Amino acid sequence: MIKKQIPNTITLLNLLCGIMSIYTLYTTESLIIPSVLVILGAVFDFMDGMAARALKAYSELGKQLDSLADAVTFGVAPSLITVDLLKEFAILNPFLSKYPFLVFIPLFMALMSAYRLAKFNIDTRQTMGFIGVPTPANALIWISLPIMYYLEANSIHLWGIGNQAFYTNFTAVLLNPIVILFGSILMSFLLVAELPLFALKFKNFRWKDNKEKFIFLIIALLLIFAFNLYSIPLIIIVYIIESLIINKIKK
Repeated sequence: MIKKQIPNTITLLNLLCGIMSIYTLYTTESLIIPSVLVILGAVFDFMDGMAARALKAYSELGKQLDSLADAVTFGVAPSLITVDLLKEFAILNPFLSKYPFLVFIPLFMALMSAYRLAKFNIDTRQTMGFIGVPTPANALIWISLPIMYYLEANSIHLWGIGNQAFYTNFTAVLLNPIVILFGSILMSFLLVAELPLFALKFKNFRWKDNKEKFIFLIIALLLIFAFNLYSIPLIIIVYIIESLIINKIKK
């Protein structure tokens, strides 16, 4: 009985990270702590699945609990972080200054995340893959933005093949309020789109059976080595593009 509760306990730690992310968003002046807590939640989200498989402790309770935790950590928290980020730019942006209500558009991602997670629980097609972008993948895109903003604002140089001008320009594009607004709308639809995506679930570690997963992991590691934390949005884009290519080949 205790063994079956281990994955659920890890899932609750994921939920706690989401709750603390939202709490610190309104009790600290920085967006870094809330963003890091979402990343920590993603680690727990990965670990609870591993624990459930290792202990063979699957349960309907665990499935429902996982979705509830993900809705908070990867739906509500990153959406609010993005809203707060947009509010920082609203003063300097004429468009957002004129239409300040637009800063709340990213909340649509929280709604679609909840819808997606509810749908996931009753969709039998999503046993070894995903239909639509997974909520953790979407969340990682948005929490990477305040981290980039922080690095640029404090002139912190990490490893990477690009010079500082490259990272500054890259950040400027991603942090453009119009890009954030349209990006949040696009990702909201991709969360619930009928788009088959592969999952990083391994039944074994043979190349033949997991070719697309190994290729993705190799590309992701190369991007991290080349562009450090700036690689996060690029990795998610690669994940979506590779899934589209796989779908095209299988057809």
